[in-house]
Amino acid sequence: MAYGKWIGGFLGFINTHSVLGAIAGFVLGSIFDVFTDRNRGERYSGMSPEDIQNSQQDGARNGFLFSLMVLSAHIIQADGKIMHSEMELVRTFLRNSFGENAVAQGNEILHKLFDYRKQKGEYVWKQQIRSSCQEMAMSMPEEHRVQLIAFLAQIAKVDGRVDAAELEAIREIAQNLNLNPDIVDSMFALGGSSLEDAYKVLGISSSATDDEVRSAYRMMVMQNHPDKVANLGEDIREAATKKLQEINNAKEIIYKARHM
Repeated sequence: MAYGKWIGGFLGFINTHSVLGAIAGFVLGSIFDVFTDRNRGERYSGMSPEDIQNSQQDGARNGFLFSLMVLSAHIIQADGKIMHSEMELVRTFLRNSFGENAVAQGNEILHKLFDYRKQKGEYVWKQQIRSSCQEMAMSMPEEHRVQLIAFLAQIAKVDGRVDAAELEAIREIAQNLNLNPDIVDSMFALGGSSLEDAYKVLGISSSATDDEVRSAYRMMVMQNHPDKVANLGEDIREAATKKLQEINNAKEIIYKARHM
């Protein structure tokens, strides 16, 4: 399978001795051996500035996608069950982003991640997820990490019931990504129509001052602005655009209630 067409490039942008590198090596197999420290050091040799920029953007996207698959596998199994609806959500994302061929590839990657978790055991796996998140926190801008949390929230919600173990796992991921854990409540409140939901979307309480409301709204716009994730691809940009619309709706509900 042509992993390199949509995700294998990630391996050229990581430290081979990192936790994510170890996971990638297990999941992607021999492709991992192609990328050495020397290859990474020479990858830009003879390339034009435009080609270098495009390569860096591809690397950012591939890194985001592999991280997304690892964290998705973690949340799908968080409640001890692998739900068809959760797997299908990931497949739909891959299908819309890369076409039908990517669905089979992504499905195989998820199952290899499940096997990796079983092989390592729960304690080691969770330690590796924690370390992987810390790597992501150092290498990804905040806006990209916010989009990871948003997708994980979709996985947890897709079967119509959010298990306490799923919620706890996403909170822990957010914390290890150096994000405010309150952002998890915000993601789960998106799309709600009540005033209570609106406050959760902005990550504030109903006792917040008008200035705090405005400040929280500006922060949410910065974190979720589509232009900040444009290099991750049109699919991610569209998801951010939808979230921004829901953030704007939450702001309007609060402003109307407060006569602002």
